[in-house]
Amino acid sequence: MRITLTTLVIGAIGAALAWALGIPAPFLTGPAALVSFASLMGVKTDIPIPLRDTCFVLLGIGMGAGVTPEVVEAARQWPLPLVVLSVLLLVIFFGGAWSVQRLFAYDQNTARLAATPGHLSFILSLSTEVKADIPIVAVIQSLRVLILTLLVPAVVALITEADLSMSQSPMAAMPLIALAGVLVLATGIGLMLKRWNVPAALLLAGMVISTLAHGAGVVEGGMPIWIAVPTFAVMGTLIGTRFSGVTLSLVARAAAASGVLTALALVTTLIAALLVNQMTALPLTDLMIAFAPGGLETMAALSIMLGADPAFTALHHVYRLLFLTFLVPAFIQMDRKET
Repeated sequence: MRITLTTLVIGAIGAALAWALGIPAPFLTGPAALVSFASLMGVKTDIPIPLRDTCFVLLGIGMGAGVTPEVVEAARQWPLPLVVLSVLLLVIFFGGAWSVQRLFAYDQNTARLAATPGHLSFILSLSTEVKADIPIVAVIQSLRVLILTLLVPAVVALITEADLSMSQSPMAAMPLIALAGVLVLATGIGLMLKRWNVPAALLLAGMVISTLAHGAGVVEGGMPIWIAVPTFAVMGTLIGTRFSGVTLSLVARAAAASGVLTALALVTTLIAALLVNQMTALPLTDLMIAFAPGGLETMAALSIMLGADPAFTALHHVYRLLFLTFLVPAFIQMDRKET
């Protein structure tokens, strides 16, 4: 309990400092940065699973609240972004693996697992089944998520006119009774999907139930800001806890490789987003959040903050996880047969 309380206090301080300094998406980036720093300095940090899962469901509900008839109508433009995303993932995976292997002399399996743009829990499970440097893979992937969490809002702020201050809610608040009902139903379904190993089960359940409830007119409004802000802060804090118990020497070993991989991901994501924006006129903010290979829950939080199309964001990130689920094992399996 003491560790959890300490972690949450550090996250709250990070959120307050980032907000005071006018940093983009402060309630996400501030806690992520400060809790990561505290973890690396030896402070034990942790977020209990029930609190984490509750935040995942709330993020899904917040995304579902933004699915409107206009969003459904715009869905006819989505096949092209999915094709571009597929190419983007191949470039990041193979280009990143080649770069890491050449520049830092990692073995092929370690390089490919480290270069995989997301799906961390799946990648770590694969790391245990093949000959790979598991600590390096874990730290490179964690650094990638942290850097993208900090940089994507900054890039979006530079290239668009989106308001990332989170100073006000983008829509009227959902009634608390309706929110409680959606939360209970989504949690039950999410836990069931989680038992079936569905990726991001709780977040997706929250989004589906919220989308159906809003689409049917049973529920109106978005997440109350007094719930949304702590949810974002806990998400940022959760990112920082990935570095609990990680030594500075291990971070130093992984930092350069992670920097190369993150730079490749960010530059190619920006190019892909600009290309599709010119071809379809889809909003650049939506494309950046949908294409950025950060954690699904993190990108979900950003999509709500920016008022991005939640269904568009969710579809592309779920597709990314499924694409990687088939892509990575195929090439890792190939290497196992050759040895």
